[in-house]
Amino acid sequence: MTAPDTPSPDPSQPDRLPDQSPDQSPAPSAPGDPQIDLSALRVLFAGTPDFSVPALKALVTAGAHVGGVLTQPDRPAGRGKKITQSAVKECALSLSLNVLQPPTLKEGATVEMLRELRPDVMIVVAYGLLLPQRVLDIPTHGCLNIHGSLLPRWRGAAPIHRAVLAGDSQTGVTIMQMEAGLDTGPMIAKKVIPITPTSTTASLHDALARLGATTLVSVLADWCAGRLTATVQDESLVTYAEKLHKREAIIDWGQSAVQIDRQVRGLNPWPVAESFCGKDRVRFYAGDVQSAPSVGDPGEVLECSKAGIAVNTGEGVYRITTLQWPGKRAMAAADFVNSRDITGQRFHSEPCGEEQNDAQLKTAGNRPPHKASGV
Repeated sequence: MTAPDTPSPDPSQPDRLPDQSPDQSPAPSAPGDPQIDLSALRVLFAGTPDFSVPALKALVTAGAHVGGVLTQPDRPAGRGKKITQSAVKECALSLSLNVLQPPTLKEGATVEMLRELRPDVMIVVAYGLLLPQRVLDIPTHGCLNIHGSLLPRWRGAAPIHRAVLAGDSQTGVTIMQMEAGLDTGPMIAKKVIPITPTSTTASLHDALARLGATTLVSVLADWCAGRLTATVQDESLVTYAEKLHKREAIIDWGQSAVQIDRQVRGLNPWPVAESFCGKDRVRFYAGDVQSAPSVGDPGEVLECSKAGIAVNTGEGVYRITTLQWPGKRAMAAADFVNSRDITGQRFHSEPCGEEQNDAQLKTAGNRPPHKASGV
């Protein structure tokens, strides 16, 4: 997987959608830029996780009057199940904003409370609760959503993960006018960034959160002034980003090294690609595809060195560079091999007895060791 041949676009300049003429294109700006003044806008914000925070901060920096911040109720989190505030609530409180945490937006009293705020526009970023039509109809200029993909590709819950898993060469953000369907609304602006051979879901998540914030504030005033026209999504190009399941973390070493590399990068930071060495569940955070051909059985460790742990796959060799053994912190392979050499052992998709791996190790010891060229 390679990055696009064309240079990555300037994140301060939203892409002009097909039906936007030059005079409709917003001037390039960024949060905090003197050109952007949203002080005339009454904004209702809805968001919950870290991904939402840059957009909220950008709106405040640009001078928008954020009359209310909707976020999901405090919930137990972590091993201790301690009641925890959302990232958006913490940010809103630090900015002295009015925080609203209804468990649902379907109750009449909640809808009336939002209506009394008289918002010009509502900004929704990974809120996590369904917005009924009665809520969508409240803001004068509608509800806008920052979606972490280039719609109509990857509608749904896990667009960043799915883009990496599919081997896409680029991703981005879409500013969309919300309607009743799932991510089906007309598009106001798009911004593209490349997915490089080292991009992970974690790194793209942070980059897209920042990109969504700058793109939003650069188009919001023009949208509310009626100077922009939204573009209907092409239904023939729709793909769906289904919610991730923990079972997707298990590596099938019969796949190609390229597919395994996408799995490792796409599932970092959650649920994290994993495999079993004997009875030990091992997690993989980073690695790379080697030019060496497949040698031996899928999952067999061909070589352990400071450069990484070379593992045979169904097609090619995958080199693990960051891993986590049970009871240990995640570490570079260079540190791991200082204390342990697993050359000749095999990774499996499920736990196996120690005697099985011991037998594999003995068998490996009776034949010339594999040398993964290029590792």
